[in-house]
Amino acid sequence: MRVLLVSPVFHGYWSAFAAALEALELDVTVHCYDAGGIGNALAHRAPGSAFAARVRGAATAAAIRALTETDPDAVLVVKGDALEADWWHALAASGAQSALWLYDELARMRYDDETLGTVDRVFSYSPDDTRTLQGRGIDAAVLPDGFDALTAFTPRPSHRTSFIGARYPERERLLRVLAEAGEAVEAYGREWSRSPWDVLRTARWRGAGVPAHGDVDRATYFGVMAGSAATLNVHGDGHDGFSMRTYEAPGVGALQLIDRPDVARHYEVGSETLVFRSDDELIDQVRRARRDESWAQRIREAGRRRTLAEHTLVHRMREVRAAWT
Repeated sequence: MRVLLVSPVFHGYWSAFAAALEALELDVTVHCYDAGGIGNALAHRAPGSAFAARVRGAATAAAIRALTETDPDAVLVVKGDALEADWWHALAASGAQSALWLYDELARMRYDDETLGTVDRVFSYSPDDTRTLQGRGIDAAVLPDGFDALTAFTPRPSHRTSFIGARYPERERLLRVLAEAGEAVEAYGREWSRSPWDVLRTARWRGAGVPAHGDVDRATYFGVMAGSAATLNVHGDGHDGFSMRTYEAPGVGALQLIDRPDVARHYEVGSETLVFRSDDELIDQVRRARRDESWAQRIREAGRRRTLAEHTLVHRMREVRAAWT
C-alpha cells in the first residue's frame, strides 16, 4: 500500500510517524505542509492577514501537487488545519482512502463539519472531542499520542528533575516551587533558553529563574528524561487529551511526575507513573525518587514495559492502517 503522510513539521514528529508506518510494511511518502520556515511562523502570528492567506494558499497548492504526483492508495493527514478547502476536495476526489489525526483540541483549530466529513475517518487524541464529532455525525475514533520507540537514545545521568516543552505559567511556577524547595531542576526548549537568538525569536525577555537549555532533538531529550532523577509532565489546561510526553517519559524508562490523575486510563498510577495533586506532593515525590532509588527504578521499568506493550507510535499507526483495510 502506498501511503502519503501529510504532516506539520512540529518538532520533527513527521519522521517518527513515517517510520512507524514503514514498520508496518507500508510504502510511505512524506509531505510537510508547513515547511516554509519563517514565512509559516509569521503567518501563524497573524492568522487573519493577507500574508497568512497567501501562505495557506501556497501550502494547499503544494499539498495538492504532492497528492497528484504520489497517487497514493491512502492518505494520513496530521492536524492539517492550515490547508484550505481545495486540498480537502482534491483528497476526496483522488479515490485514496483517507484519515485525519488531530493531536490538538478542536477548539484550537479551524475545522467545520463539511471539511471533516470529506475524510473516511477522523482520529482525535481527545475522547471529549471524539464524542462531540460522533454526535455531529462524523466518523470519529480516539487515537492517543504515543512513544517513538524506533529512535535510539543514550541516557544522560543527572541528579536534576527535568522538564522538556513549552514555557507555560504553571510549568514555570512548578519548576520554581521545586527550586525554592532546594531541588535541582532544568528546563529544555526555546522559550526557556537565554541564548540571544532564542530570546529574540520568542520575545521571552525575562528568564524563568531556573537552569535552562534551548531546543534539542528527540534522541537528546529522550536521553535527558531517561537519565534525570525525575521528569515533569504538566498539562494544566483543562483538556482531556494527553501529550506525547505522557508516553515518551515512561517509554524511555524515565520516572514521570504528571499532574493528571486520569492518566490511569493508560498507566497504573503509583507503579507505572506518578501523579501529583499539590506542590507538597510533587516535592515529596522528587525527594523520595532521590532517596529511594530502588522504588524509582521499579516504576521506571514498569512504565517502560507498559509503554512498549501498548503505547508506541507503531501501535497507533496500526489502528490507522486497520481503518484502510
